[in-house]
Amino acid sequence: MVLTFYRKYRPKTLADLVGQEEISEVIRNAAKTDRIGHAYLFYGPRGTGKTTTARILAKIANCETRMKDKKFHDTGEPCNKCRPCLEIDASQALDVVEIDAASNRGIDEMRNLKEGIKLAPSSYRYKVYIIDEAHQLTKEASNALLKTLEEPPEHVIFVLATTEYDKLPTTVVSRTQRFNFHKAPLKLIAGELRKIADAEKIKAEESALELIAASAEGSFRDAESLLEQVSSFEKEVTLSGVESVLGKVGLNKTGFLSRQLLEGNLEGSIKFIEEMDESGSNMVQLTKDLLQYLRRVLSLHFDPNISSIFEQELTDDELKEMKEQAKLVKLEKDVPLIKSLIQAYSEMRYSPFPIVPIEVAIIENLGGKK
Repeated sequence: MVLTFYRKYRPKTLADLVGQEEISEVIRNAAKTDRIGHAYLFYGPRGTGKTTTARILAKIANCETRMKDKKFHDTGEPCNKCRPCLEIDASQALDVVEIDAASNRGIDEMRNLKEGIKLAPSSYRYKVYIIDEAHQLTKEASNALLKTLEEPPEHVIFVLATTEYDKLPTTVVSRTQRFNFHKAPLKLIAGELRKIADAEKIKAEESALELIAASAEGSFRDAESLLEQVSSFEKEVTLSGVESVLGKVGLNKTGFLSRQLLEGNLEGSIKFIEEMDESGSNMVQLTKDLLQYLRRVLSLHFDPNISSIFEQELTDDELKEMKEQAKLVKLEKDVPLIKSLIQAYSEMRYSPFPIVPIEVAIIENLGGKK
């Protein structure tokens, strides 16, 4: 079976975890000093490396090379060559148990887990339980897990992963070491996609990779899956090809529409909307992207220094264009326009004619302001 990109290029060491350097450093230092905890909570958006980090932690805890080689031990990394490392990478480790809490969320499953942890590892130093989507556990299941988290056997490590931290009981949270995984900046994701494209000998335009990265919304996994999807349709990954497959337009086109609106060009705005609809673009996604674009433009209008935050998400040319558009902002007309677009976005998601709400919003706001 051919491995998907996100599995084939999944990070195998802490050093490979792009965008989560602080978390990597804390875990690495804990490994160097043999102070790996018994319970961790990894939380943050999807596709940011929570489960991957849990597996790396499982390898570090059980790596035979680390146990035998003091010099290597002090690197705080797994060797990825010994039996436990290879078995964990291949998802064949009996002592590393991954539980999907969305499917195994009841008290019976937690009771079975409590019975299972009493048994010593079959062949490793530690048993590692990775509970994914931990916020899905029922109240009863969470309560059953509490005592185990508080006083686990010495041979057990728990890693809870969740995308919805606020739904976890505080009693569970307080018994773990907590790590917040952040969305990856667009430039980092695009850089990783370039490495994969080169490794797979895929010809890809930079603008196409940037659009894929933007579509992934901070998720490496989503970006890698999208690249694989697009590359399966065409030999060369082009911007137009990505726009066609994803139904999403590039930032340059979104910027063009934004400029038409800020300049009060009703005819140009409506013509552009019609062209995008005719080409098969997703109008709901276009409106969402437009709102995000205008939000940044508005932010730059009030605080030009905020550009330092946008630098990781935009190319130099894109940021330059946004700064130019920020000078066009007139609050008395553009704030009502943005509010109308927000209303249009909420309406068009459920409309059989999604182009109508955005057209009406533009005409209402620009119709008398030519």
